[in-house]
Amino acid sequence: MAIPGRAHFCWIGASLPWAYVFAILSAAERSELAEIVLHHTDPIEADPKVRVLERCPRVRLSRLDPIDCLIRAGRASGAGAELADIYREIDRPAIRSDLLRVALLYLHGGVYLDLDTVTTASLLPLLDSPHFVGCERIVWPHFVRSSRSPALWCRSIALDLARKAMRRAPRGWAAFRRVESLYYRGINNAVIGAEPNSRLCALYLRAMVALPTHRRAQLYALGPDLLQEVVDRSAMDDLTIAEPQVFYPLAPEISEHWFRMSRRVRLEAVLTRETRVVHWYASVRTRSKVAAIDPSYVRRNRERQLYSALVCACVRNLPNAA
Repeated sequence: MAIPGRAHFCWIGASLPWAYVFAILSAAERSELAEIVLHHTDPIEADPKVRVLERCPRVRLSRLDPIDCLIRAGRASGAGAELADIYREIDRPAIRSDLLRVALLYLHGGVYLDLDTVTTASLLPLLDSPHFVGCERIVWPHFVRSSRSPALWCRSIALDLARKAMRRAPRGWAAFRRVESLYYRGINNAVIGAEPNSRLCALYLRAMVALPTHRRAQLYALGPDLLQEVVDRSAMDDLTIAEPQVFYPLAPEISEHWFRMSRRVRLEAVLTRETRVVHWYASVRTRSKVAAIDPSYVRRNRERQLYSALVCACVRNLPNAA
C-alpha cells in the first residue's frame, strides 16, 4: 500500500461535540485502518466524550503544535516558513485546518477526514494509489464566481434556484439525484489520502504560499478552490479522483436532508455501494444541528432521521451521553 493505514482528524478548540466524536468512532469501527489519530491544537476538556475516545481501540489523541508542524512541512516541501505565518495571520479555524491537514499528510501520510463525516465502509481499497481526493456536485465553482460571463452566471443562478427548491422539498435529495449530472463537479478537501512526501501535498503547500494575500482569508480559497486549481494544472496520472457518491452522496445544501425528520427513513436508499464516507457539511446549513446531537439524540431519532440512522448503523455500541 502506498498510503499508510492511518486516519487523521484535526480539532481546533477546547470542547469536542458529540457529532465529531461519532466521526472518530465510525472511522475506528468501519475504516479498517490501523490507527485513528485526533490531532488537537488546544487542551481538550476531560469530559465523557474524551473518555469514550480514550477507551476506543486504535484511537489516539495527540496534542499538535501547529506552528512546528507547519514549519517542518514547509521546509520539507519547499513551501518555506510562510505557512506558519499564514496560520498566525488567519484566526478562522476552518481555514487554519486547511493548512494543517495538508501538512500532516505530507509529513506522515494517511487519510485525512473532516470531523463532519461518518465513515461507512473500509478505506483500505483506496490506499493503493499515492494520493486520492473526491469530487462533489456544486453550483458555484471558483471559475464561475470569478467570471464575467453572463451565460455562466445565468446557468449557475438557475442551478442554484433549483437546488434551493430541492433542499426544501420532501425527499428533495431523490429529485436532485435525477438532475445532478447538470451540476459542476468540484474537488473537495474534506477527505484526502496521500503517502508521506506526496507530490500532491507538496504542490498544494507551495500553492498556499503563492496564493495572493488578499485571497487567503476568503472562505474556500485555501481549501477546495485551491486544491481544484492544483489538481487541474498538475495533471498527475497517479491521482485518484473519487466520484461524488464515494464521499459526498448528498451534495452541499442537499445535505440538509440528513437532518430532516420524517415518518420513517431508509438509509440504504441514500447510500450507494460505492459510498465509503458521508460528509454531511457542518460548514453549510447543518452547523446549528451539531449542538443538539448526542447519543440519546441519535437513538431517539434513528427511525425518522437519516443522520441518526447513519450513526447508529456505523457506531454499533453507542456510548452514553453522561
